[in-house]
Amino acid sequence: MKRVWSIAGTDSSGGAGLAADQRALDAWPGTHYCGVVAAVTAQNSQAVTRVEAVSPALLGAQLAALEADMPPAALKTGLLADAAQMRSVAAWTDRLREAAPGLPLVVDPVLGASSGANFADDAAVAGYRTHLLPRATLITPNRREAARLLGRATLHRDEVPRAAQDLRALGAQAVCITGGDPADTPDDATPAEAGLALDWLDSPHARGWLALPRIGTGNTHATGCTFASTAAAALAHGFVAADAVVLAKMAATHALRHGHAAGRGPGQVLARPGFHAEPALLPQMGFGAEPVFVPAASARPAPLGLYAIVDSAERVRTVLAAGVRSVQLRIKRPDVGADGRWRDALHQQVADAAAACRAAGARLFVNDHWQLAARCGAHGVHLGQEDLLALDGRERADLRSSGLALGISSHSLWELARARSLAPAYIACGPVWPTLTKAMPWRPQGLDNLAWWCAMAGAPVVAIGGVLAPAQLADAARQGADGVCVVRMLDADPAATVPGMLAALAEPGPTAPASSSGIPWPHPTLT
Repeated sequence: MKRVWSIAGTDSSGGAGLAADQRALDAWPGTHYCGVVAAVTAQNSQAVTRVEAVSPALLGAQLAALEADMPPAALKTGLLADAAQMRSVAAWTDRLREAAPGLPLVVDPVLGASSGANFADDAAVAGYRTHLLPRATLITPNRREAARLLGRATLHRDEVPRAAQDLRALGAQAVCITGGDPADTPDDATPAEAGLALDWLDSPHARGWLALPRIGTGNTHATGCTFASTAAAALAHGFVAADAVVLAKMAATHALRHGHAAGRGPGQVLARPGFHAEPALLPQMGFGAEPVFVPAASARPAPLGLYAIVDSAERVRTVLAAGVRSVQLRIKRPDVGADGRWRDALHQQVADAAAACRAAGARLFVNDHWQLAARCGAHGVHLGQEDLLALDGRERADLRSSGLALGISSHSLWELARARSLAPAYIACGPVWPTLTKAMPWRPQGLDNLAWWCAMAGAPVVAIGGVLAPAQLADAARQGADGVCVVRMLDADPAATVPGMLAALAEPGPTAPASSSGIPWPHPTLT
């Protein structure tokens, strides 16, 4: 059981603050909410009429009581009434981190209410900058709050990426500037962009726009509380900030769907279980500072099935003769010696492999060398996330217009979200099992994460990594994998090994979950 302490204010209307935090944390199995009252508010759906901070002694007593018996796996702050409370929370964070180094702290800088009430004077804003941002694992301001933290009057969409950098420069490890309000959409936005709720993430692992369709509702009270509390729960369960934000956006959007009005003013969102299992809630994540997202293909290609990864045109011909019809040619650029002769040899290898696959009616994906793949008439290209990040916006546009089918690697939730933005022909999920083929920092996905990828990706999923036995191919296929990659398992004589692999893949396929309860929760893949 992961305990999350929320240090925030009460809301007498039951909409936001600690009430919303508890609903969000209760929606995550294995998570226990601990509420620490920092302020009491008098409010309804139309107005906040009074805010009163609890005494420093009472705030400290609540924290000390919890420390003695229920230490946290993560901290989350909401409404803090003044700079003195921020100093106290900062001191407690330092104290708790002595016993639990790296204890996550999510700071939701609640500077005002959606009804228009101002919760923070200039001293409180300075307190956030001085005491909490330098200790924050993640901060989740909306655009108005981000602007105020930086001493600016407003923050337009094209200014958001730099603003996030500036907030990280103040000490926050990761920043997500949320932007779901219609007022956040620029006047010159395209209709497609105007229909999106866009949040900007800047973290040690990833940066870019996270996008989901905007939900047209006035019941938005506590969206920020739900987002930040879900992110804290994800961090408590071991996800890094970039993954935590993906899950937070899913939960907040799910809560918006279930919001309701309880008074005469705007209604509240309602966090509920099950957000992890709705494919439509998994956001896309862009690659650059502009929110560019490719529409998904209307039809899926034929399944990839057994997907052989080989390192030469001769090996391509060998696996084709054995019955493989999906092949990846992986020839890596050497660290030294990639001269003209090497490039000429590479061109010949790709051209020969492409010709052999066309003759056999097979699909050839070329690893990395996408321009050469296009010139030689290959079916597609496989690129890692680092390769795609190395391309600029024009090069990614050229890749999209090349006609190549695109396969993309993914190892984490944020990489899955980013892969989705390019509408690929398939998304590789790996390593499913431990692998020695190449060194990488990722934990094995396991069959549970593979099943989640297959249910949620919105594109064909290929299982890769550590496949060494026919039973593993059958297991991957039963989770819904469109294809399974094999490298070492091909062995020296594919004619002897491939028939058994094809037989394993021909075993009875998966049964789609009857409900979201059948879709597993994902687990972290990066420490």
